[in-house]
Amino acid sequence: MSGTGEEAAAEARRWIGTPYRHQASVRGAGADCLGLLRGVWRALHGHEPELIPAYTPDWGEAGADERLWRALARHMPGKPLEQAAPGDVILFRMRARAVAKHVGLQAGVGANASFVHAYSGHGVVESPQSGPWTRRIVARFEFPGRRT
Repeated sequence: MSGTGEEAAAEARRWIGTPYRHQASVRGAGADCLGLLRGVWRALHGHEPELIPAYTPDWGEAGADERLWRALARHMPGKPLEQAAPGDVILFRMRARAVAKHVGLQAGVGANASFVHAYSGHGVVESPQSGPWTRRIVARFEFPGRRT
């Protein structure tokens, strides 16, 4: 398992500059936040762990179903929010009382905390983990090690 987090962070950084494309997951061609995570997963593990159904940009706006949170928890061990490590998958709630529906991968930690994510109008970028972003984090998952 050693090194997998660093490998996940490095792979996520390889996607920087990929344009934002809803539901896409192709480095250099297009990705959304989930597509970025899917691409990093494929790079480290091969096949994705489950099929992703089609989803609209506002898929979580109408209800309180935390299906992204549940899906992440099916495939990755959760960990305390304050135990940041490179490669962690972080889940964000973008608005109070809305479902958590944005993901990123922890890149830097400590004083230089940052994460790689994709969002509309920006594509895949590495953002500083500023106070506003940190306040939106609702869950943290350890990127799983390679299976032997």
